[in-house]
Amino acid sequence: MKKIALLLILASSLISYGQAKKKQILVIGTFHFENPGHDVAQFNSFNVMTPKSQKELENISNKIKAFAPDKIFVEWPYEKQASLDKFYKRNADSLIANKADEIVQVALRSAKKLNHKKLYGIDYNETVFPYDSLVAEMKKAGQENLIKQSDDVMKEYEIAENKKIATYTLTELLLNHNLPKEDHENISWYLSIANRGGGSGNFTGAYLVSEWYRRNLYMYSLLQRLTEAKDDKVMVMLGAGHTAMLREFIKYDSTFEIVELKDILK
Repeated sequence: MKKIALLLILASSLISYGQAKKKQILVIGTFHFENPGHDVAQFNSFNVMTPKSQKELENISNKIKAFAPDKIFVEWPYEKQASLDKFYKRNADSLIANKADEIVQVALRSAKKLNHKKLYGIDYNETVFPYDSLVAEMKKAGQENLIKQSDDVMKEYEIAENKKIATYTLTELLLNHNLPKEDHENISWYLSIANRGGGSGNFTGAYLVSEWYRRNLYMYSLLQRLTEAKDDKVMVMLGAGHTAMLREFIKYDSTFEIVELKDILK
């Protein structure tokens, strides 16, 4: 009887755990508004400071306010949280009027409307991205076709994105960066091309991919640990390459259910 009772208790606990209310997580992938040019693919700038874009940003931030996340996570080095806190306490109106940065224009603008005390930095930069080494190893291994394939993919992506930058509104651009197709393209290069790079016994390509995964996994670990039991809703805004990975992680995490930008803009 004791064994049966124990099994019933365990079964009840598992059912309760499975039915626990999930936390909603608004995931927003974005391009870098100030375009620092750090990515392998290079894109033209989009002016978010025009009256039209500023009106769109007001609408987006109002929709985020209505969603009411308890915390907002951004692409700021986690170990420099103190500097983010100091940055957040500066005059918000002045920052919004003068700084064309996605953290200011979307996250800070929204957080101030929500009367949040702070933003939360979750970026992790203690990884390497040995792209030049990868290309060198591909050449050494005679993988000229793979190099060409990589160059073609990058060039195609640049042309497509620059065309969108020239023709889309800011809202359309942000919605586009959060499409499943965009997530697929952001992940595909790593697995279909980079991971193949290098000759027999050389794993430069796989190492680059593993470092990219590690960076994103560590960022997700920070998000998980900074989300407290009392938080019903949170928001994370990162470069679209990062959010593509985060969506994959969240699929297998019973804590969260994803809310998309398109859902709150309806």
